[in-house]
Amino acid sequence: MMTVSGLLGILIGLGLLILFAFRGWSVLLLAPLAALIAALFSREPLLAHWTETFMVSAAGFLAQFFPLFLLGALFGKLMEDSGSVAAIASFMTQRLGPQRAVLAVVLAGALVTYGGVSLFVAFFVLAPMAQELFRVAGVPRRLMPAAIVLGTSTFTMSALPGTPSIQNAIPMPFFGTTPFAAPGLGILASLIMLAFGLWWLNRAEAIAKRNGESFGDGAPMPAERLATDEKLRERTTSAREFDPAEIMHGAATDVPPPAMLAALPLIVVIVVNLAMSLFILPALDTHFLTEARWGETSLAAVGGVWAVITALACAIVTALAVNFRRLPALRATMDAGANAAVLPAMSVASLVGFGAVVAAMPAFTVVRDAVLGIGGGPLVSLAVATNVLAALTGSASGGLTIALDALGATYMTRAAEIGLNPELLHRVAVIGSGTLDSLPHNGAVVTLLAVCGSTHQDSYRDIVAVGIIGALIALAAVIAVGSLVGSF
Repeated sequence: MMTVSGLLGILIGLGLLILFAFRGWSVLLLAPLAALIAALFSREPLLAHWTETFMVSAAGFLAQFFPLFLLGALFGKLMEDSGSVAAIASFMTQRLGPQRAVLAVVLAGALVTYGGVSLFVAFFVLAPMAQELFRVAGVPRRLMPAAIVLGTSTFTMSALPGTPSIQNAIPMPFFGTTPFAAPGLGILASLIMLAFGLWWLNRAEAIAKRNGESFGDGAPMPAERLATDEKLRERTTSAREFDPAEIMHGAATDVPPPAMLAALPLIVVIVVNLAMSLFILPALDTHFLTEARWGETSLAAVGGVWAVITALACAIVTALAVNFRRLPALRATMDAGANAAVLPAMSVASLVGFGAVVAAMPAFTVVRDAVLGIGGGPLVSLAVATNVLAALTGSASGGLTIALDALGATYMTRAAEIGLNPELLHRVAVIGSGTLDSLPHNGAVVTLLAVCGSTHQDSYRDIVAVGIIGALIALAAVIAVGSLVGSF
């Protein structure tokens, strides 16, 4: 009877969290309330779970990953205000031209996000350029959101080896991996996502032109309005790593840098990340980490995060060095970047705290056993767990952390028993978190549609194709190939 009551409490708490988060209520309020409801139905001590389970878990997430939120948001804001993102996007569109409008938008988005630029910064810069390019080419406006999603929110977020996304960083402390985990499988998944997405978009463009469909009507929501929409802000900050309210703060340059100079900080991110992960950190003497004052940890647990932190820090210094004269309000830009990290980090940490309380409920053993009992082995059950939790929370990073907090140690034990490389677990978990997080209630989807001047009715079908179906195909391929030949 207690198990039934406990499961009911978990479902009610989760249901209220999803419902009110979709309506624009703050996750900072909803997550602890939902956690307390779950604890109440299980007749567990409420205050103890709030302060010793919820807050300890949320604080642990911030301790591990807040530097990534901070440096990622700061780097994105510097790249935006210096005109670097716009310069890169403009270069891509000029080189490929209107005849390859879709490909230009996809590749521009992929380049800036793989180089570490925050997703929302990319949205606000790419959308106006995509609008002009699509208008000249006669490509329907309704395909703009899907093209931007394919370039910014699929393979560069979850599959491409070395991506500095927070989703790619989260499994590293759990599995002792680096940002370049399972590089061969990551490249395979990236090619599948990109190829399927481009095929779908080109097919949709061809059908639209045969039917005589033009660019169409609709007007993008002004950036000022998006930045001040509090309901939209609450829905987006738990979905991605940049607070849209800070988009309008700071001051942008009127003279963007040359494209090659604009791309230099992105190159620094990739090169430093690779060097730190594969050469520099493994060569250091890090035995001191086993001491109590450093938390008795190991390089395997922190090295991946250190690599991304160092890469972003070096990129920030590079961006400042090459664009110092192009930043008319440097302090305001820096402040806006730093502030943009706070609410997203706190929102995701609150979701993680909720997940920790749920995992501590006696009834959760039923859920855990059901997930672990899914046929197909640990890779399939891990993929299902991350997919479902990302879908329910509307957050890839939140769903992924909840899944690994609850089940990561179990998966590591099973992997050791059957000789499964943890790098394969890493890649499956990250790709799995980046599929069903793009459901209609996801804040990033809502924001992108508004930025592009489109609607769910017009554009969501194509977003599903490139952002969900393509990712699921890639995930299935990685699981199948990884199960046959292992990680590579």
